[in-house]
Amino acid sequence: MAAMEHVPNPASGPTPPAPMSLRERLDHYEKLMRLDKPIGILLLLWPTFWALWLSSLGHPNWAVVWIFTLGTVLMRSAGCVINDFADRKFDPHVERTRMRPLAAGKVTSKEALILFAVLVIVSFGLILPLKSWLIIGLSVVALFLAASYPFTKRFFAIPQAYLGIAFGFGIPMAYAAHLDAVPAEAWWLLLANIFWAVAYDTEYAMVDRPDDLKIGIKTSAITFGRFDVAAVMACYAATFALIAWVGHGLRLGTWFYLGIAVAVGISLYHWTLIRHREGPPCFKAFLHNNWIGAAIFAGIALDFFFADGGF
Repeated sequence: MAAMEHVPNPASGPTPPAPMSLRERLDHYEKLMRLDKPIGILLLLWPTFWALWLSSLGHPNWAVVWIFTLGTVLMRSAGCVINDFADRKFDPHVERTRMRPLAAGKVTSKEALILFAVLVIVSFGLILPLKSWLIIGLSVVALFLAASYPFTKRFFAIPQAYLGIAFGFGIPMAYAAHLDAVPAEAWWLLLANIFWAVAYDTEYAMVDRPDDLKIGIKTSAITFGRFDVAAVMACYAATFALIAWVGHGLRLGTWFYLGIAVAVGISLYHWTLIRHREGPPCFKAFLHNNWIGAAIFAGIALDFFFADGGF
């Protein structure tokens, strides 16, 4: 008698997925935290470094630098996790995000929330050795900003401005770490970072604009409409003007302004990338903002270095 062909029983439901190995699970967690895409970490680190060097007049406490560097990596990772949790019903409908771990069902919502909590707790533990109630208070605000930002895309016309506050809140915290106070220049520097975030994240949003219009998410690229390119360049201009003003108040010199000039040149190159509003060049411009942050930091650091006599 011929062997009978196995026929699945419909009543038994779909075959459950094979259990993942620890390595596969960790790989999905890494992607959920975007550790494979360090651009977000760099866009948080550069403003924090500006503030650490400016608040210490070029002589940062290196223990503080390490604490803020690790804290930035952890909080950026936590922000990515909570962002994907908030967007888990939207991401499957956007071509660029549909394969993210939560959207693709590789990680559960419960796992994401646990991972978010662990990252936040470890980040909070990093600042405790600083023994500053001011920093602890600011860290609570920073946590609220990071956790609430993803939800602003539902109702705020320019959520990128809110992102700029969240991404730049290391600035007042850096001043608090060195001075146990947050002077006016720190808030002006934070305002500069808000304009910078609107500029680079509008470039990013220009890539997803067709999908965002379909699913109803609000972004600056949609709000600015046909004035999006002009708005990006105006935000760059405001960023550089505010940073230059802060540097002028601190009597920084040639190296600082050279760094600003390089950043301006890079932003003009971005205009050539985004003016036709094509996806890949706009995304390239977004990624290229790392060099703007680096140029400004190099100008600050070199100015203090040579003011002290160099090597």
